[in-house]
Amino acid sequence: MEHINWIHNIPFFSIFLAMFCGIITPLLKKGSIARMVHTGMLCVVFCMSVLLLLNVYQNGESFTFMMGHFPAPWGNELRAGPLEALMAVTFSAVMLLTTVGGASFIAHDVVPEKQNFYYIMLNALFGAMLALTYTNDIFTAYVFIEILTIASCALIMAKGTAQSMVGTTHYLVISLLGSGMILFGVSILYSITGQLLFPQMKEAIIQLVASGQYTFPLLVVTGFVFIGLAIKSALFPFHSMLPGAYQAAVPTSSGVLSGLVLKSYILLGIKLIYSVFSVDVMLQLKIIDILFVFGLAGMVMGSVYAMRETRMKRMLAYSSVAQIGYIYMGIGMASRIGMVAACFHILAHAVTKSMLFLCCGQMVEDSGGKEQIYYLRGAGFRNPLAGIGFTVGALSMVGVPLFVGFISKLYFATASVYAPGKMAAVLIVLGISMVLNALYFLPSVIAIWTPVKKENETQTRISVSPAFGVCIVAFVFLNIMLGIYYRPFIRIIEMGIILLQ
Repeated sequence: MEHINWIHNIPFFSIFLAMFCGIITPLLKKGSIARMVHTGMLCVVFCMSVLLLLNVYQNGESFTFMMGHFPAPWGNELRAGPLEALMAVTFSAVMLLTTVGGASFIAHDVVPEKQNFYYIMLNALFGAMLALTYTNDIFTAYVFIEILTIASCALIMAKGTAQSMVGTTHYLVISLLGSGMILFGVSILYSITGQLLFPQMKEAIIQLVASGQYTFPLLVVTGFVFIGLAIKSALFPFHSMLPGAYQAAVPTSSGVLSGLVLKSYILLGIKLIYSVFSVDVMLQLKIIDILFVFGLAGMVMGSVYAMRETRMKRMLAYSSVAQIGYIYMGIGMASRIGMVAACFHILAHAVTKSMLFLCCGQMVEDSGGKEQIYYLRGAGFRNPLAGIGFTVGALSMVGVPLFVGFISKLYFATASVYAPGKMAAVLIVLGISMVLNALYFLPSVIAIWTPVKKENETQTRISVSPAFGVCIVAFVFLNIMLGIYYRPFIRIIEMGIILLQ
């Protein structure tokens, strides 16, 4: 009997477990039981992902796992290397902390008879994110893009309010536009290559470029796929769906969508750059340069829009637009260190923005549901833990040393040296963006720590659930830990990118 390498089965088991929990959750009548099943699943996937990461990093290898044993050109494959394993660990850890820390928001904002359905969507969404992380064929990628879209919309509309319905509709329309463009690009790509698996598609594309065949169709295909992914990941100027959706959603949903879902599409794009189109082809078609320009624009305009906001949740949504711009700027440098900086910023933003949305949601709740920054004055005194978490997240986003956001910005600046033609633009826009980040985050921090002077306002401390407290402390720890002990993660990302090529 052939020896079975159980490590190689972890990607499939992780996706299967998440989707299986989504299937059985409708049978659970109580939301509390559905929450326990979801939490248990995340813990199991986290442990398996850590085991996978240790194995592939120590061995310096990547592997593919064939599902169904259907060979090319129509096979379904999963691929796992250091980069995929690290992202799986990050996604499962952040998802666990966000859903456990935000369980009180779910219990409060979602009616009891629908809470089990909420966890169905969380399970489906997590399984789709893992599938996009591990996929090695374009068909599987597109299927789970659609699952991720549907689950995301369900999480936005979970409150059932008129505002959430409007936000969901806007989000759905823009997302479907991106999905349609991706589908159109995938269809043409299959017609000119005859392949679905990433490695075989890459070989076919290289041969087409070398022979000069299908030059214009290939440009159209690449443009459609990456514009579609840019729309799905809310790259400026395709960001209009975020503010209304994040403002109307449960804070838990906003934390998951901003911290994780947007990054799933970007991670798929990174895999397509290396595993399907190759960096050389992307440079030749000028797609990389277009992503670079949009990334720079997003860094500035996202911050400008955030400065104009008076409502905390919408400010954080526009901040996400700016941070997505950072990632695309790193991708657009078309260098290994630029891609390392982009991938590290995915980690930095995931552990920071999810914490910011949870803390913001708690402070808004403690302030009588008022979202305007003016009415959040003194919120840090009413809920010190939420105030500290928000402060740490804000300082990290600004780029203060000792926090993870500083390291990613430092690596972006370092990467610009290896892209001489883009160095001036990177350094100038990076400096402008950091100043703009400070101009809207620091006033928010000052506001929540400003004592309330009016007699009819209160600064009485409000107790929070132990789960929220533990998760915020864990987020703060991760933020500082990644800001100090970042080198092992940089090495893992760099190894993963090398093996991805």
